[in-house]
Amino acid sequence: MIKEQLAEKILDVLKIAKTNGTLALDTMPEVTLEMPKNRAHGDWATGVALGLARTLGMPPREVAEKIVGLLPIGGDSLIAKADIAGPGFINLTLRQDWLGDILRRIEAQGEKFGQSHTGDGQSIVIEFVSTNPNGPITVAGGRNAAIGDTMASLLTATGYRVSREYYINDALNSVQMNNFGKSVFFRYRELLGHGGQEWDEMYRGEYVADVAREVLEKDGAVYENADIDDPETTRIFRGLSESGMIAQQKTDLEAFGVVFDTWFSESTLHSDGRVQSAIDEVTKRGFTYQKDGALWLKATEFGDDKDRVLMRADGTPTYIAGDLAYHKDKFDRGFDRAINVWGADHAGYVSRTKAGIAALGYDPNRLYVLLYQLVSIVKDGEVVMSSKRKGNILELKADLIEEIGKDAARFFFLMRSPHSTLDIDINLAKKTEKDNPVYYVQYAYARIAQAIQKALDEKNAPVPLAADADLSLLTEDTEAALIKKLSELPDEIALSASEYAPQRLVQYARDLAAVFHSFYDAGNRSPALRVVCDDPETLKARLVLVAATQTVLRNSLSLLGLSAPERM
Repeated sequence: MIKEQLAEKILDVLKIAKTNGTLALDTMPEVTLEMPKNRAHGDWATGVALGLARTLGMPPREVAEKIVGLLPIGGDSLIAKADIAGPGFINLTLRQDWLGDILRRIEAQGEKFGQSHTGDGQSIVIEFVSTNPNGPITVAGGRNAAIGDTMASLLTATGYRVSREYYINDALNSVQMNNFGKSVFFRYRELLGHGGQEWDEMYRGEYVADVAREVLEKDGAVYENADIDDPETTRIFRGLSESGMIAQQKTDLEAFGVVFDTWFSESTLHSDGRVQSAIDEVTKRGFTYQKDGALWLKATEFGDDKDRVLMRADGTPTYIAGDLAYHKDKFDRGFDRAINVWGADHAGYVSRTKAGIAALGYDPNRLYVLLYQLVSIVKDGEVVMSSKRKGNILELKADLIEEIGKDAARFFFLMRSPHSTLDIDINLAKKTEKDNPVYYVQYAYARIAQAIQKALDEKNAPVPLAADADLSLLTEDTEAALIKKLSELPDEIALSASEYAPQRLVQYARDLAAVFHSFYDAGNRSPALRVVCDDPETLKARLVLVAATQTVLRNSLSLLGLSAPERM
C-alpha cells in the first residue's frame, strides 16, 4: 500500500545518499510513517532524519534537507511536495489522485483487500482452548477461543497455512476423568429414579446432568444396576462421559464461531508409544539421567530453572513427557511453527516446554506461547461469581453468549491485549447505543447499507464502478480522512498478526467506524456533504467511497469472527 511505497522511496533515497557520500550511513534505518492529524501538514510524516542525526552527528534539519533534496517530487512521482517541519520532521503531500487509487484498489481486491503474502506459505499449527473433557467451555476458555481463532484468521490473511487444533487432555491415568465418569453415572441413576449420591470429588453443575441425559437417551436403562466400583463400569462411563462432554464443547464452540481442523487426543500419544519414543529420543541424545528411581530431563541445559521428571519412580510418565511427545508430533507432521494459547497460570510451563523441544533437537523458537490474563463478567456493577446453571464455573454459552450474543462476546474478549486482565460489562454489551463499541462498529456497516439503498430508492443510483466515477471530487477533509483510514487496513492486519495482537484490529475497526460516522454526520450539518446529495457526479464518487468503506469494515469484522449486519 501507499505507506510501504513511501517507505521504500525514502530507503532508496538513503541508499543513494550512502553511495554518493551525501550521508555517511553504515546501515539502513527503519523508516516509519504516520498520518499528521492536521491535513495542512501533509498526508504522511516521517521522523527518520531525527533518528539518523544522532548516529551521524549532524543537526536533524540538515539531515532532513539532504533527504528531501534527493526525493523524487512532482511529475509522475507519488510525492507532490515535501516540507521540513519542527526539529526535522519530513511532511509529505501526495499527488491528488492517490486517494482515488486506494478506492480503486479496494474495489479490485474486494474481500482480499488487506491480505498479504508475508507468510509465504509457511505452515503453522495453533493450539488453543484445549479444555479438559470433564466440563463445559468456560468464560476463560472463551477468551482463549476468541484469541486463538482470530490469530488463526490473521495469520491466514498474511499468507500462512494455518491449522486450528484442540488438544484433548484425556490421558489414560487421569483421576479427574474417572471422577467425572463416576459423577455422570450417579446423575444417570438419579434420572432413573434412584437416590442421589455425593462425595467430595464429585462434579456438580447442570452440564453433568446434560451428559447423563444423553447417555439415557442413547442407551436407555442398560447401566441402571451397574456397579461403578467395577473397573469395566468405570471404563464405560469414563468413555461415555468424555465423548458426551466433547460433543457439548464442540457445540458451544460452534455457537461461538470456532471450528477446529483437528481434535488431538492426548491418550493416543500414550497408547501408541509416542510418549515413550520421545523419552527414548532425549535419552539417546544424552539429556536425561536417573535420580531417586525417576528419569529426569536436563532442562536446565536449555534455560529452564530446574530439571524436570519425565518418568516417575513407579514407571508412569509425567505431564511434561506427554507434552514433549505432543510437540514432537507437531513438528514431525511438518509444521514450520507452532503457537500455543495458554492462560497466564501456565506461564511456568513455557520454559520447560521449550527446553524439551530443544532437547529433542528442534529449534525452540519454532514455538511461540501466547499467554492471556483472567477475565471477569460484570453485571449491574458487580462481578458475577456463579453460573446460572448452578455450577461453580461460568460457562461461555450459558452465561455469556446467551446473555449478550456471539458478536458482542467475541468483540469484548478481543478489545484488550491478551496480556491485560479483562472485565466484560454485560449491561454495556447489551446496549444499542454508540457507547457500546461493538454496536458502534456494526452500526457503521448498517448505516452504509441504508445509504446505498436510499441512493437507489430516491435517486435510482446504484453503486457505480470506480472507473465510472470522478473520484477527484472527493476533496472534503472528512472524505480524505476516511480514505486514509481505509488505506491502513493492510498494515493493521500485518501488525496484528506479527505482534500477536488481535486487539489492534479491534481498535482499527473502532477508529474506522468513528471516522465514518464523522464523515456521515457532516451531511446532517450541511446538505452538500450528504452521501445521497443532489449533484449526480458527487453522488457517484461518494457511493464508491461508502462501498469501499463497507468492504473494509466487512473484511475487518470477518477476521474478528463477527457478522456484518445490514440492519440494526
